[in-house]
Formats: sequence, C-alpha cells, structure tokens
Amino acid sequence: MTHAQKVHTREHLNYCHCCRRLARGRCGTMFTSQTSSFQDSIDVEERDDFDNEEISGYGQKIQLSCYYTIYLYQGTRSEASGGNVAWNQRRADSTTSQEDFSLTLIDSSLPPEAEPELRTYISRRLGKGALLGGMGNIATVELSIPEQAVGCYCCLVEQERSPEQPDADGNGYVICFMGGSEKGLNLFRLELDKYVQGLHSSLQTPQLQNLETEVSPYLSQWYEESVMHTYRVVQLVQSNISFLLHAALSHRHVELNNSDERTKGDVSRFIKAASLQGLSQHDTTTASLCKAVTEDTHTDLIIDCSTSPPTFSNTVSNRFCDDWIQAFLNGAERCNPFLLRQILENFKLKAIQDMNSLKRFVRQAEMSHYALFRCCLFLRGCGNGDVLLQNARAEHSDLPEACSIIAVLEEFLKEPSPARA
Repeated sequence: MTHAQKVHTREHLNYCHCCRRLARGRCGTMFTSQTSSFQDSIDVEERDDFDNEEISGYGQKIQLSCYYTIYLYQGTRSEASGGNVAWNQRRADSTTSQEDFSLTLIDSSLPPEAEPELRTYISRRLGKGALLGGMGNIATVELSIPEQAVGCYCCLVEQERSPEQPDADGNGYVICFMGGSEKGLNLFRLELDKYVQGLHSSLQTPQLQNLETEVSPYLSQWYEESVMHTYRVVQLVQSNISFLLHAALSHRHVELNNSDERTKGDVSRFIKAASLQGLSQHDTTTASLCKAVTEDTHTDLIIDCSTSPPTFSNTVSNRFCDDWIQAFLNGAERCNPFLLRQILENFKLKAIQDMNSLKRFVRQAEMSHYALFRCCLFLRGCGNGDVLLQNARAEHSDLPEACSIIAVLEEFLKEPSPARA
C-alpha cells in the first residue's frame, strides 16, 4: 500500500458517511453478539460445576480430598531385580498380578479400604494398554472415600531397560493423584505431567530407600505445587492481576524483587498459562518479538514483594484485561483453584478468538475499505487492540500488504474515539 493509498484510507475512515451508516446497521448486531459472548466467557462460575472442588479453610492450610498413591509396576516377562523381589515379598497382600504384569503398593494416603479399589482400576487400565509411559491419564474413579467419585491422574514412569534385555517388558512405577474432578484435573494436565517428571531421578534408588525422606513428601505436595499456584498468584496481586494478564499477552518480561523462589515459580507458571506463545502459526517471528520485548528493560513489569500488597512498576493494562479482574477476584474468594484456572483458560480463549477475528479482518481489508473500517470498530470495541496489533504485526511481518493495513490500524487507534472527541 503506497503513501497515497494510506492517506485515502485515512480519509475514508474519517469521512465516509456511507460506512458509518452501514456500521450502525449490520455491524451493530455483530458487535452486540461479541459483547454477549465476552460476558458469557467471564461468567464461567455461574455455569461450570466446580463447587464440589472448593477448598474451604485453605487459609488454615487445610487440604480436603487430596490423595496420592505409588505402585511398583513389573512386567512378568522381565527379569525381576533383587529390589523388586523384596517389594513383592514384603507387600504380597498388596500385590495384584495379571498375566503380563504385577502391581504392588508402595505407599498411599488413601484410606485402607479405598486403595484396593484403586489398584483394581489401575490394573484394568494397564491390561487394556491405556497407560503409556510418561503420559498422564485422567479419569473419574469411584472409591470408598467421602467424595465417592473423584478425579484421578495416573502416570506410568518406566525405568530404563537393561542392555541385556532390550525387548523385555519394562519395570517402573505408577503414580496416582486423586482430588477434585476429572474436569478440574484436566485443566492442570501439563503441570501434573511436569510434577511427575520431577520425581524421575528419585525413583532410581534401589528399593526406594528414600521413600520416607524424599518420595512420599514430594508426592504429598502435588496439590500445593501443581494446582494451587494459580490461586496463590491471584491472592498475592489481587486487582493488579490485569497487569499480569496484559504482560502475558504482550510477551513482557515480569521481574519479581524480594520474593521467594516459590512465588517466582508461581508467577512464571501463571504467565505461561495465560500467554499465547506457541499458538502462532509463525512461532519464529513470535519468538523474535518476545526477545525484542525482553531485551528492552524499560518494558519489564517489576513486582516488589517487600510490601503487602506488592508494589508494581512499569504497569500497562487495557480495558480487555481490566474487565477480567472481578472474575478472578470472585474465584479467589471461593478458594477454588479449578474455577480460577477455568477463568484463565476462558480469558485466553477469548484473546485467541479476537486474534483470529483480527487476522480475518486484515485479509478482508486488503481488498475492501469497508472491511478496514469494520476492523477499526472491532479493535476499539474489543478493548485489546494494542495487544492484538502487536501480535498481528509479528505474525504478518513477511506480508507487506498486511503490514501496511496494520500500520493504518495503529494510527487509527492512537486517535481519540468519536465518543471522547
């Protein structure tokens, strides 16, 4: 697009009464629908069934309905090691044997009457080949516990096979986490997979001599470390959550001062969960954008945790992020990490939908001035125009016509809206 075309486009946007009449017609209906959809996405707590996962009394460090179990898995066609034989002998009453494998209880926080039920369920899953090494599986199980039906995450951690028996059935451990519902645990699948991976080196000790000192304490903290971090972040920043949301969408680096390692990890995981990084069709371009933003230290969002509440510096937000503040605060008041994560996923989904809408409008605007005007209305209406254009500029960097459209849109957003003019 030439400079003359840009000028014409600018004048067209400002003075074309025909487009303004059209905007009050069909476009008005379109943006009303978008607003309704946005409100629906925020009001997740009114629709989603997370009430039974509420952790009342979290302020007193009370955890409800959270269990773990670890089993020794041994393929019957593989040569048993001395340590595995010892486990089988000591736990003969806690071993379930099938034709191709055996499953022996090592440790569990479940009530004694519930553990055999879980072992039977896991055995069925293994017999059907439904548990693959290193990949977590989430389902609902019915056990003899107060909750009866509970979400269960289970993962088979295979041990390395010996060079002498490369084709033999491998041994390993089956790790299970129970708590909340299947739907709730699915929101934290990646965190749970990573948490199990963090235990891999500890499982290489012969006969698990570090069971009481290392393995069991680690397993008992799965809920605090893999699920509660979203809740802790919202509790920490409160209404300043919009600054973190904007930083996540715009690839800004967040620096925490005077905070412990746990808080830094919590914020890092929150930013990663809210970020659109990795979803772009041009990941290399997005990575370049992230690097450029990160290298500019003036754009870093700085959080000083030496005060309560923390002090924020270099803050940037927009109307889109501000509109989600109350939803996060409501979720935090209910002490429900699953609800908070669902709200975060809905926030991210809405941002993705708006990004896709912008890309569609940009393609149309290359051929139509009216489409360009609709695109401007959309950017002002969504409240997230700065972030969407930043991501669009990175993704369309190799398309000159699209870059010209985006430049015009950026100029348009800098002007005061007609309502404030």
